[in-house]
Amino acid sequence: MRQYLDLCQRIVDEGTWVENERTGKRCLTVINADLEYQVGKNEFPLITTRKSFWKAAIAELIGYIRGYDNAEDFRKLGTKTWDANANLNEAWLANPHRKGEDDMGRVYGVQGRAWAKPDGGSVDQLRKIVDDLTRGVDDRGEILTFYNPGEFHMGCLRPCMHTHNFSLLGDTLYLNSFQRSCDVPLGLNFNQIQVFFFLAIMAQITGKKAGVAYHKIVNAHIYEDQLELMLDVQLKREPFPSPKLNINPDIKSLKDLETWVTMDDFEVEGYQHHEAIKYPFSV
Repeated sequence: MRQYLDLCQRIVDEGTWVENERTGKRCLTVINADLEYQVGKNEFPLITTRKSFWKAAIAELIGYIRGYDNAEDFRKLGTKTWDANANLNEAWLANPHRKGEDDMGRVYGVQGRAWAKPDGGSVDQLRKIVDDLTRGVDDRGEILTFYNPGEFHMGCLRPCMHTHNFSLLGDTLYLNSFQRSCDVPLGLNFNQIQVFFFLAIMAQITGKKAGVAYHKIVNAHIYEDQLELMLDVQLKREPFPSPKLNINPDIKSLKDLETWVTMDDFEVEGYQHHEAIKYPFSV
């Protein structure tokens, strides 16, 4: 929690104003932020200086794990995060690769589970990683990447959190996650939850101990219309202790995640928080 607030304060103190062409807004920006999450100690990085809705973040990652390419499937899991990008993005609506309502195209989980090979067929990146780690193998290339420039035109959005690199030391699993861009007031806690959860669930299904998750953000920013709330409300609140994330121990394989797992298999224990803050969202 403290490192989240420290990053917010750093952007306020050191950030440079940048005009964002996509949104038409200015944002205070810093380059390079490194966060760490003690997954093995179950220090769940859920923001306490405002109410944070953690279930949608986990549901979205499960959708990526399943390789979903349709917003309806994400809604069934419990998150509406892909509704706008699939159905309200004018460029995507006019894209000849769009297959119809709720179609997202070749984004995120599609790349992770079915990266197209130029000579035909596809690569299931996640399956390879799970199989290796289960056997205790780390070939220094246990990498899941969603970033495929050759197919950006075939999807509704290029990835922000784009690469996850797993490492095994003895029987302890680590994760380095890389993010190109982050709306810190709104999006960061969503991303923090996913990085923490990804290491926790991968350790569980491969039979390993969870270590530390390292989260690198390249471009961290606060939009101009978010700054007043950040300064006058969130940064003046004292954080509460970190809660814990409890995962159903019956989840033991990638197949379990692909088939029967729902949000009822996860709970947060000891979450104290201040009131929610309605930060403006930039589309």
